Amino acid sequence: MRRTSAVNPDFGGLAADSKEATNYETTMAIGTAFKLYRKGVMWSLLMSTAIIMEGYDTILLGNFYGLPAFSAKFGNEYDATATPPGPTVGAPWRAGLSNGAQIGEILGLMATGIIQDRYGYKKTIGGAMTAIVGLLFILFFAQDLPMLLVGEILCGLCWGVFQTITTAYASEVTPVVLRPYLTTYVNLCWVIGQLIASGVLRGMLSEGSSQWGWRIPYALQWIWPVPIIIGCILAPESPWWLVRHGRYVDAKRALLRLTDPSADPNFNPDQTIAMMEHTNEIEKEISSGTSYFDCFKGTDLRRTEIVCITWLVQTLCGSTFMGYSTVFYEQAGLKASYAFDMSIGQFGLGVLGTISSWFAMTWFGRRTLYLYGSSFLCVLLLIIGCLGTRQDEAAADWAIGSMLLIFTFVYDFTVGPVCYSLVAELSSTRLKAKTIVLSRNLYNIGGIIVNVITNYQLTPTAWDWRAYSGFFWAGTCFLCVIWVFFRLPEPKNRTYGELDLLFEAKIPARKFKSTKVDIVSQNLTQSVLNAELMEA
Repeated sequence: MRRTSAVNPDFGGLAADSKEATNYETTMAIGTAFKLYRKGVMWSLLMSTAIIMEGYDTILLGNFYGLPAFSAKFGNEYDATATPPGPTVGAPWRAGLSNGAQIGEILGLMATGIIQDRYGYKKTIGGAMTAIVGLLFILFFAQDLPMLLVGEILCGLCWGVFQTITTAYASEVTPVVLRPYLTTYVNLCWVIGQLIASGVLRGMLSEGSSQWGWRIPYALQWIWPVPIIIGCILAPESPWWLVRHGRYVDAKRALLRLTDPSADPNFNPDQTIAMMEHTNEIEKEISSGTSYFDCFKGTDLRRTEIVCITWLVQTLCGSTFMGYSTVFYEQAGLKASYAFDMSIGQFGLGVLGTISSWFAMTWFGRRTLYLYGSSFLCVLLLIIGCLGTRQDEAAADWAIGSMLLIFTFVYDFTVGPVCYSLVAELSSTRLKAKTIVLSRNLYNIGGIIVNVITNYQLTPTAWDWRAYSGFFWAGTCFLCVIWVFFRLPEPKNRTYGELDLLFEAKIPARKFKSTKVDIVSQNLTQSVLNAELMEA
């Protein structure tokens, strides 16, 4: 029999206060939550804006290959099938450039888990944002492909920081009812960055083969750092991080900076801090360490597996088509101007899909959207592959373009945004940053493999699969559907403490939604038994 807390509820009423705060958070109306935490929402939105930079650059590089100015400067092979024929960046260098950024992100991610745990969220984001101001000069003044590769690797170090910190911070500065919105906003920032990049590249077509056609898009990335750095200086630290470091007075002060207590007289900051402390003690009892190795011990092993594969699904479900959309449209036979117009419309639908997902998660939950979303994506990929077999190429080209538009909307309505909510909620609070780092690194490793395959699939001088690639990714997406069905639990309306007990009880993924937990139970084993017996 193990205690759920190192602090006995009879001394100080920690568990009782935790229960009150838990009930308050899980029953809070969304409107009340926005009013109470409106300052926390604004700080979260500002921090997450850093992701726009990464979304912008990710789509920038993939679509540069369809930009005449970029091909004229960096092309190292001759494409006789292009209209008109001309230089192009070969598949090996395309894969190298894309994977260079991924390698930098992997290194940056691993460092982030350690730096964030020691210095906090705001200092880590601010430091990375300051560094990237200087590193962007390498991309702007690139003279050849090797220099461009170095710039991508070094900038990737900073992008790796943004990938995890923003999601973790968003999940810790708002209550349960707001977490799905603020964590999925990270995906919206990705799509906004992609939309801006597509619009900028469309405008650069008028530059022809001028060097400014590719330099200006890189230069525009200097817009973001200054306001975000100022925000990092002024923003409050996560109260959860402060509690984990035993700084309870500072945690309460930070919580008050994130909230407006006058918005709801029922809000009690002391009880909220008690809930954080109680959850922290539960996790210390379950897993005392906070190192990367602890992510693979006990119940945290299952949580790490779920979070890691959840993020890997994003890259295995065929989303690679979106990152290379302009090239794919051109390979399908569309003119460059039409290809970029389609990309702009594609990511505009992505914005609409992400916003729509906020309402869908309220009704259906995360697991349902992830399962049905990945299933629908699998069907769309099969359709794209089948369209590649049609003899009427002109009609098939536009049909494939239409399928990619639908694919983008479905992805950004389900798998894209919901992933961020899941990885933030299903990891324990003490190991959150490190678990997200590991999951994002698995995503990046998968992305390296996917980038190599995709570049060879879509490059005319390599495999030249074109739309037939849809069959390949439909297969990987189907495997993702199977995993989601059997392994992904539903965290909707669960506090971190409740999720801790559900995982400790080894409740099957498909029963998470219907199982009830008494968070106040002094005895963890008894709490587990209650969880199993109170199944609805």
